[in-house]
Amino acid sequence: MSTIGPGSAASALEVPVAAAAAQGTAVDRPRRRRTVPGRVRTGLILSYLVLVALAVIYIYPFLISIAGSFKTDNEATANPLSLLPQVWSFAAYERLFTDVPLLRWAGNSALITIIVTLGRVFFDSLAGYALSRLRFPGRSAVFAAFIAILAVPNVVLLIPRFLVLKELGLYNTYAGMIIPLIIDAGGIFIMKQFFESIPVSVEEAARIDGAGIFRTFWSIVLPMARPALITLFILSFQGSWNEFAHFVISRQDPALNTLTTGVASLVSGQLGTGNQYPLRLASAVLMSIPVAVLFFVFQRRIMNTTGGAEKG
Repeated sequence: MSTIGPGSAASALEVPVAAAAAQGTAVDRPRRRRTVPGRVRTGLILSYLVLVALAVIYIYPFLISIAGSFKTDNEATANPLSLLPQVWSFAAYERLFTDVPLLRWAGNSALITIIVTLGRVFFDSLAGYALSRLRFPGRSAVFAAFIAILAVPNVVLLIPRFLVLKELGLYNTYAGMIIPLIIDAGGIFIMKQFFESIPVSVEEAARIDGAGIFRTFWSIVLPMARPALITLFILSFQGSWNEFAHFVISRQDPALNTLTTGVASLVSGQLGTGNQYPLRLASAVLMSIPVAVLFFVFQRRIMNTTGGAEKG
């Protein structure tokens, strides 16, 4: 029968104590902090200061618009650049909903924007898929024509577009305001480039199962192009909502005014004399809210235009 003496017991206790001490020393050992060189730190600080300055320069006019919309006419004329009104006034917003047909303008803008945005998303993606996957005579020439259209300033096409609408009997109608905007060369270019990043092998299984070209496009390829579709949706919504030049030459009836042409009529002084800065700025603030909300909601998606192809 073996016995444990005092010496052996002490040595047995020393082993776990030493292990615990070693473990505690390893845990409590301070980690070395990575030191950033002084030049790199100075460069980062200067870069952030430049970015903050550019952000302030970009945001400041919008802040002036918000502040000016709550000023009186006299204060907006005397202190147009101040960001804090001395006397807060909601008279400009009250006039917009009483003396100005703002809701009708907003309804026309919403109707045209929704139809144009949905049309661009569908037709641009369809044309982009055809240029990316289908092999037909003149394919390169068609794509080169789209690139050439992107290089032409929009103002150059205003008079020819006006003459075409007149000859087709579409002038001063909703159709004349919508149809010329329903397809966009820039959107076709975006979708074509994205479809080319999707492997062709993805579509082969669907074709083996007997799916046609449109079924393959609609059920297989289009769901994978969600990042590009969201980007095209945002750009189309913003472009059609803020469109001005086309609406000037495609209609004359005040009942067909959109927010852009309606606000332009306010700037021309149709509601009275004086500068009417608060009224104009209030209409500009209200007009910019839908686009700003849409962009902030989908800003992460618009930054990632290749995630869908990689995941697919």
